[in-house]
Amino acid sequence: MVLRPGLREVSLGHLSQLVATLFFAVSYIFAKRLSGMAPASVVVGVLSVTVSLGLAPMAWWVWEPVTGVQLAWLAGVAGLATLGHYTMTRAFRAAPLAVTQPVTFLQILWATLLGALVFGEAVDGFVILGGALIVGAVSLNTWAEARRGRIPPQPEP
Repeated sequence: MVLRPGLREVSLGHLSQLVATLFFAVSYIFAKRLSGMAPASVVVGVLSVTVSLGLAPMAWWVWEPVTGVQLAWLAGVAGLATLGHYTMTRAFRAAPLAVTQPVTFLQILWATLLGALVFGEAVDGFVILGGALIVGAVSLNTWAEARRGRIPPQPEP
């Protein structure tokens, strides 16, 4: 379902995305647990170092020299990603994962819009159906958790 229905070759890229999904899930759980024990800056620092060390061997395997412009873009992306992780870690401390995670699934919408508007990728029915299925499942899970009382009520602003 994630890769697209039908008969087609499953490549190393497809499999790597499935494995990455598992690692993301573990990292979110790890960050959530750490956010209750340490400030967000420490959690982001720990995750940044462990991810960098863990991915370094794979980066060296396919390393190509970068230009100054590419390095500037990488620095900008790294800065924004670090800021995003910091704010996400603050959110983990403030609310349960069942509350914070549905918001991250808005990435599906932004990635689809970016792909269509910037890269000219087609948005077909399977893309819309898959995104709707994911967002619907997450919303249903959040609603069920709230009904069971596992998500504490949030104070009124």
